Amino acid sequence: MIDKSQKPTQVRYRVLAFVCGLSMITYLDRVCFGAAAPLMAAELGLSGVAQLKWAFVAFSIAYGLFEVPAGWLGDRWGPRGTLVRIVAWWSVFTALTGLVGLRWGAYTCGGLTSLIVLRFLFGAGEAGAYPNITRVIHNWFPSQQWETAQGLVWMSGRLAGGLTPLLWAVLVGGTAWTVPLVHWRGAFFVFAAVGLVWCFAFARWFRNHPTEHSSVNSLERELIGSREATGDKIHSVPWCKLFTNRSLLALCVSYSLINYGWYFNITYLPGYLKDRYQVTDSDLWGAVYKGAPLWLGAVGCVLGGVFVNATSRAVGNRGRGRQLVCIPALLMCGLCWWGARFATNIHAFCWLISLAAFGIDLTLGATWASCQDIGRRHAAVVAASMNMIGTFGSALAGWVTGTIVERGLAQQAADLGIQMNEMSAEVNQAATVAGFDTVFSTYAAIYIVAAICWLAINPSNTIEAST
Repeated sequence: MIDKSQKPTQVRYRVLAFVCGLSMITYLDRVCFGAAAPLMAAELGLSGVAQLKWAFVAFSIAYGLFEVPAGWLGDRWGPRGTLVRIVAWWSVFTALTGLVGLRWGAYTCGGLTSLIVLRFLFGAGEAGAYPNITRVIHNWFPSQQWETAQGLVWMSGRLAGGLTPLLWAVLVGGTAWTVPLVHWRGAFFVFAAVGLVWCFAFARWFRNHPTEHSSVNSLERELIGSREATGDKIHSVPWCKLFTNRSLLALCVSYSLINYGWYFNITYLPGYLKDRYQVTDSDLWGAVYKGAPLWLGAVGCVLGGVFVNATSRAVGNRGRGRQLVCIPALLMCGLCWWGARFATNIHAFCWLISLAAFGIDLTLGATWASCQDIGRRHAAVVAASMNMIGTFGSALAGWVTGTIVERGLAQQAADLGIQMNEMSAEVNQAATVAGFDTVFSTYAAIYIVAAICWLAINPSNTIEAST
């Protein structure tokens, strides 16, 4: 019998703190690679960051391919063991990334090919992190708090991603007041250690379901609502219904498109700011600019859940409320990226791309909560399917962006009748910036299509109810 004098425990908020911490670590490890890209390219003897495109693409392809298997494991066996495996794996490959190109006398520890392989294995290991976080939220929170919880998870990741360039500047670049604390290779080992510490703490304390945690009282379980404990019963995934569900298909397409444009912020942005605005690793303001899209995006993650909940209450329909927030937000993204082509200074450019990131992140809570609505007991598999398709959008963006810039450089060299490596720094810079202007035009177009996709997304169209 429930003791009415009791108050519900708040263990779910400690669970939320753990998964928010995990979200922060994922972005710490992702963004540090983009921050290191100019240094790595130089050490590997490459002409620029664009030649690292296959390293960026390899991560995205592997991340996408292994999303669904990792999500299925979370639904079947629980997110606890799955997440520990995920974080331990990627932490090891984060550390190994710091060894690429290291020289011992006449021996060199790998080159570009080794880096591509490591990034592929890193992506394979990290796959499933957010689908399993979605499963954690599904198990531990009442449905009316899903958007808010998802928003806080994504806010944490974006905030950490935004802080990473600043942290990188202090650790690696040094400042006017400090010397560099570690070599850029050592920074990868520091970030890997953070992930391993999280694994140890999470494995000791977390449980897959509120009924399995001794600190959760009956009132908190009642507040969370009935949730089937993971592994109680084997449920076959209705794959045919999953891949023919119109709402899920539209959600996947939209998510792949927003990832296509957003991926620039954690890959090519540091190199672009160096080429166009001469931002160095030791420039603290430059580090702020590199992280600005993620910082403003973090605000969007929180406000997105608030706006969707308020709009849904006003119109009396959760699906309609999500559309009224997401469609204008994505149209704003397209407008901002178009304007970025014409920005005359770093302040205007960074404000525009940061507003675009803010618009994207207004939609994240609604996007991932829609996975929970559509998937229900298959929430992690549905989230993994969406993230898989979304990650392929990132992979395509990594390849297309690098290819457009490289072809622009090659064309400029051909016009001058010289080899690419014979171009002056000034000519190389101008051709690189021109190539990115073309890239930004593609970003503007894809966000219009992403907005249109939301007209077909209905969260009440679950995969078990669809025919």
